[in-house]
Order: sequence, then structure tokens, then C-alpha cells
Amino acid sequence: MTAPLPPATLAPRSAETIHWTDPQRAEVFRSWLTGIAGAHRLLPDTVRLASADASFRRYFRLDTTDATAPTRIVMDAPPDKENSDPFVQVAKLMADAGVLAPTVLEWDRINGFLLLDDLGRHTMLDVLDPARPDTGRPLYDQAIDALIRWQLASQPGVLPPYDRALLERELALFPEWYIGRHRGIAVEGKLKERLERSFKLIVDSNLASPSVYVHRDFMPRNLMMSAAPALGVLDFQDAVYGPITYDIASLMRDAFLSWDEEFVLDITVRYWVAARKAGLPVDEDFGAFYRAVEWMGLQRHLKVAGIFARLTLRDGKPRYLADTPRFIAYIRATAGRYMELTPLVRVIDEIEGTSALTGFAYGRV
Repeated sequence: MTAPLPPATLAPRSAETIHWTDPQRAEVFRSWLTGIAGAHRLLPDTVRLASADASFRRYFRLDTTDATAPTRIVMDAPPDKENSDPFVQVAKLMADAGVLAPTVLEWDRINGFLLLDDLGRHTMLDVLDPARPDTGRPLYDQAIDALIRWQLASQPGVLPPYDRALLERELALFPEWYIGRHRGIAVEGKLKERLERSFKLIVDSNLASPSVYVHRDFMPRNLMMSAAPALGVLDFQDAVYGPITYDIASLMRDAFLSWDEEFVLDITVRYWVAARKAGLPVDEDFGAFYRAVEWMGLQRHLKVAGIFARLTLRDGKPRYLADTPRFIAYIRATAGRYMELTPLVRVIDEIEGTSALTGFAYGRV
């Protein structure tokens, strides 16, 4: 189910006002863009906001006079808040792996501006129909193909390790930001003990999985509908070397989209079969593999619930917290399937029961 892409046009767009909190940075940007315009046939007067994400990065789109590449993307990543080195490194790793990712055409490393090729305006999330999961299978097959290419390129020592320390730091976001600051519940006593016991089990399970390259946010919102016969991949700057279960868990347990478990199982089986055929180190028993994926998903859900609370309370981005009930539902449903995670279920019941009047509706699982 590939939606038709809008036709490319060489008609330049009118510039849109871009807000800058630092006038000096705005002037540096204009000077840099003017300086590279000739070499890349850019039309600086057409620059407009393309998107912003949960970090401090922003993306602009501008037109060119090049019929083969009518638009380009500029990343605005203030160096005091965002390190662009990992983005540049992983973009090359992905290209070397045969994965469609933005090519870095120019990089002002000192000021944090990058010129990238444009993979399009529509994400996989834009064209999926939650009411018709079967129509999305071809797109998920493309996503699996990109994921396996990425994992096959894996080498130890290239990307930061997704080790115990990092896993534990991620899980700590949940009690600090979601329970403590968002729900206003003190993390102490029996609640703290239950969390610590559950977190140790989750980390131990995740560290038992073989390691490969991990995108860390491999989901339809970050997969682009491009003109090429493959999905483009974005938002990969936080890639690490860690559990092979992570990205398939991320793909099928989305921050912004929920599927019935039958469809989740079907796509996960498709990945597992393709991964085994490719020689990737997935468990030979699908039941054991699926259990590991679910426990990896718990790690991600707990982390993201904490991050979404932090984005609201610290960074003033409340729209993310509206999706948190989806993660709480994932956590509750998954933990409820495993007796050893009963303490985690009790924690969720306790903290959600104290805030029954929030008005949020749970996402389906």
C-alpha cells in the first residue's frame, strides 16, 4: 500500500517566517545558506519550516533550481544543545548498509547546520490505515527489509554500547518523571522495591539478547515514503549497539499507533523468518524470541513514558504526554502476561488508580 507521492515542482515557494530566539544565530544561518547556495543550486528565499522533533533540532525545507532534486532539507541543531557528530556518522553507516537515509551534503560543524537531501513529505505513519491493517503489510515488509540491512552491517565497537548502565538510566526516567513529577507519587517503600525488582528482571532479559546495530526509534513516524522503491529512514542519531529485539519491538509497539496483537504477531513472525534466513542471531524458537521482544518493549515503554512526561514538565511540549496512556496500556498488558512481573503490574495499578480523573483514554493493544 504505497500512497502516490505529490509531483515534484520547480515553482519556488514563498519564504515563511522562521522564529529565531537568537538573532545572531539567525544571521549566521543566512550567511551560511547564502554561501552554499550556488554550489547546490539553492533558492535561499524559499526556506520554510519543515518539522521539529522532541529534541532541540529543527528542519527547514527550501527549493532548488535542480530538476532532479527540487527541494533540500536543512537541519538546525544548536551545538550547545545537540551534537550532530552521531547523525553524520550513522547516516554514513546506513548508506554503507544499503539503507535509504539522508545524505549529508554540507555540514557547518561549528554552528550546527547541515544540508541534507530530501526524502519526501510523507511518513509511513501518514499513509497507514489503522482500521485496515492488512493494507499495511507491504509497507511493513519494506520496513523489515531496511531493518535487516541495517542489522546485517553491525560491527562491535562502532556505536555506543546499549549496556546495563544505559538500560538502567533509561528505566530511571519512569519513576523520576512519570511517577514522581507527573503523577506526584513518592517513589519509596514497597512501590520502590517492586520497581527495582522488576527493572532488574527486564534489564537482565534484554542483556541476554545478541547485539546488533539498534536505531532506537524505528517506527512508522520515522520511515519516509520516498520516490525510491524503499522506505527512507530518519531520526537515527541515537543509534547504539545492543539487543536485536529492540527495533522490531519499536516498530510494532508504536508511540503514535496501536495494532491488534494478531497483526503485531504476524509482522513479528515475518521479521523473525527474514532475519533467520539472513543469518541474523535471532532465537531459533519463535516463542522465546517473542518473549524477548515483549520484555524489550517494556524497557522502551517505560523509558518513553518518562521522556514524554519530561518533555511536558521540563521542555514545555505537552502534546507528547497525550500519547502516554498508550504506553501505560502496553506496559500493563505485557507485564500481566508474565507472573514474575506481577510487582510491575501492581505498581501500574497503584499509580494509575490514584489519577483516575485525568480524562485520558487508553490506547488499544
